[in-house]
Amino acid sequence: MDEKLITVTSPLLPSLDDFLPYLQDIWDRKWLTNNGHYHQELEKALCEYLKVPYISLFTNGTLPLMCALQALRITGEVITTPFSFVATTHSLWWNGIKPVFVDIDPDTCNIDPAKIEAAITPRTTAIMPVHVYGKPCDTERIQEIADKYGLKVIYDAAHAFGVEVDGKSILEAGDMSTLSFHATKVYNTIEGGALVCHDEKVKRRIDYLKNFGFAGETTIVAPGINGKMDEVRSAYGLLNLKQVDTAIEGRRQVAIKYREALRNVEGVGFMEDMLGVRHNYSYFPIFIDAEKYGMTRDELYSRMKGRQVLGRRYFYPLISEFPTYRGLESASPDNLPVAHKVADSVICLPMHHDLDTGAINRVINLIVR
Repeated sequence: MDEKLITVTSPLLPSLDDFLPYLQDIWDRKWLTNNGHYHQELEKALCEYLKVPYISLFTNGTLPLMCALQALRITGEVITTPFSFVATTHSLWWNGIKPVFVDIDPDTCNIDPAKIEAAITPRTTAIMPVHVYGKPCDTERIQEIADKYGLKVIYDAAHAFGVEVDGKSILEAGDMSTLSFHATKVYNTIEGGALVCHDEKVKRRIDYLKNFGFAGETTIVAPGINGKMDEVRSAYGLLNLKQVDTAIEGRRQVAIKYREALRNVEGVGFMEDMLGVRHNYSYFPIFIDAEKYGMTRDELYSRMKGRQVLGRRYFYPLISEFPTYRGLESASPDNLPVAHKVADSVICLPMHHDLDTGAINRVINLIVR
């Protein structure tokens, strides 16, 4: 009998029965986009849930990065990580900014603060770290460096929905943080994203930028873009917000089972929970030491795929290896030894709220040898 496909993720979906009345109301209102009723309601609800003062919704997770750079008037060079999804660095390139890559911390896979200062030049204007896999960056050390050199800090928090440190939202760190609400994320609006900021004036500028720069019917205050989230996805997001905590708990239980089964498997490493952190369990990466495990990462990846278990090599190749960026001096493998080692050893295992015990055991049995 053919084995059922186990995907690396599965979308959190609201009940269709619950969604239909929202759709009927949208149809009755005949206001489909441009700061409608559900758009405003979702912004309020997310501010409360995420413990942030201001949030601006977007139609995807890339445009908030691009608009954050515009809102803060970032130019020149920005220090960032090569170990992320390509949108992080693409947002810099699209704004005419030169990305400068620094290596990552081997324990968190986040940008290594100890490597940042050496990469700062007179053209450096900002730092763009990523909370990789939802693990918080060393925000205090990064802010100290930013303050010392007069730099802005924009966090790509695409993986970090609901993550808190000592009861405080990780989204409070830096000048701005961006979120992705893509279907693969812990919380989704099918496609969507958000930009978090700390004062009303900046929020107003962001809202201008995502709506072509309109500040009134005939007033354009900036060369903006169209980044608005529509009413259908806003309503969908309101419903998903009601069940996201249950989904996160389901993910936590999957992580517990993986850790119990893999803890003593030689050559297989994984991340533990961080003290004082409310995690969202968005990913479960394992790291293969081929010499100790007796099989390379790619051999295990292929073995899993051959048995209908889809892991993902997040993030491989490194952004610095793509043609657009590999010519940069900072993209040299000699500059990024830890990032290359991690990228060559990582597999993210299936991780979502719908995984049942049978599926989890199938994944584990393919790894435990």
